[in-house]
Amino acid sequence: MTDGIVAMGAWRADVVSDFARSELFDRTFQEGMDLVEETASYLDGAGRQESKMLSRNAALAYAGESMRLTTRLMQVASWLLVQRAVREGDMAPEGAREERYRLGAEDICRGATVEDLPEGLLELLDRSERLYERVRHLDRRMYIDAAEPTRLNPVLSQFGRLQAAFGG
Repeated sequence: MTDGIVAMGAWRADVVSDFARSELFDRTFQEGMDLVEETASYLDGAGRQESKMLSRNAALAYAGESMRLTTRLMQVASWLLVQRAVREGDMAPEGAREERYRLGAEDICRGATVEDLPEGLLELLDRSERLYERVRHLDRRMYIDAAEPTRLNPVLSQFGRLQAAFGG
């Protein structure tokens, strides 16, 4: 304890392990993998056909947004697979904390969509962005917020010092 700050052992691995074993993880993992599959099917099928009917500018926007979509989903899928590795004991929670396993490409994954795009792509973009934001929130709560020190009430901090000084 230093000036009212309590370090949480720098970081708590139990937060990661608990999440990996949770129903929230199960639902998020299933949603993410289903969305990856649905997106691949769309881009290889209906999306390909719809993109052929777009104007030149809309076709360029379609290409850019479909790349953003796949990047976003691959980031989410990779993150979820790391959490599953923690769950199955193939990776230690501390390993999942490494930067290379964290959710990334935030600058690429966030962006404005163009309104001239096919409805199917717009729906997938919206769903994938909402999923990415939820996973980003989880990533920060588990790996950043959990590592930050917690401030104690100043009165309790002083009381703790008095107890230590007088052996109470």
